[in-house]
Amino acid sequence: MNIYTVDAFINKNKFTGNPAAVCLLPEPADEQWMQNVAAEMNLSETAFLVPHRNGYNIRWFAPKTEVDLCGHATLASAHILYETGNVSPNETIRFHSKSGYLQANKNNDWIELNFPATPEEPATLLPPFLFSLGITARYVGQSIFDYLVEVESEKTVREMKPDFNILRTIPCRGVIVTAKSDSSDYDFVSRYFAPAYGIDEDPVTGSTHCCLAPYWSNQLGKTEFTAYQASNRGGILHVKLQGDRVILGGQAVTILKGELV
Repeated sequence: MNIYTVDAFINKNKFTGNPAAVCLLPEPADEQWMQNVAAEMNLSETAFLVPHRNGYNIRWFAPKTEVDLCGHATLASAHILYETGNVSPNETIRFHSKSGYLQANKNNDWIELNFPATPEEPATLLPPFLFSLGITARYVGQSIFDYLVEVESEKTVREMKPDFNILRTIPCRGVIVTAKSDSSDYDFVSRYFAPAYGIDEDPVTGSTHCCLAPYWSNQLGKTEFTAYQASNRGGILHVKLQGDRVILGGQAVTILKGELV
């Protein structure tokens, strides 16, 4: 069984973006085995693909648990399917997942993912968790997966240093912190923290932009964005809101190929 490491949503260069593992399986595997492989790979997500009569079944595992939706590992999976010739460049890849039907299309050097939007609703973040972020919130909302916190400036997003010991007990997947960008290159910036899932900070997170897209659409009055996730590795996403769907565009590069024995 081949397994690959791919940097997804790269920032123009290798060794940026978010690394994901992609494992191509001939048939469904034992769930505990997949969890063990994900823990061994020790990346934010490992994607497992099994051929389906109309595409591929896809499941994503973080080091500690399975997740319901993952953008960067889906981008990495599509990249490998195109790169290995399992799917032709002009063909749409259809993924069947716990979050429903997903699509990927190749557009020159970019891959575009069609994901469900996950809009937030106004919410209250308990004081210990807000304190653990070390920031002052302009707004707090909650989607089906995460809390979303808007702060005053991009500088605040970039410089914050959360207390992960407190944040690890938050009763959801994680926390998105975002602000309008100070640069004309990007519309908004964000960072994402999910220590409860074994990921203190995720380098670049496609699924959080399914929440960020409708949020910033309401704030900025537009439906197309260039976004930057301001982790140490950094990553660029082209984001488009289309009704109840979000199109996530990104680039990826293969870093490693191996075999599971």
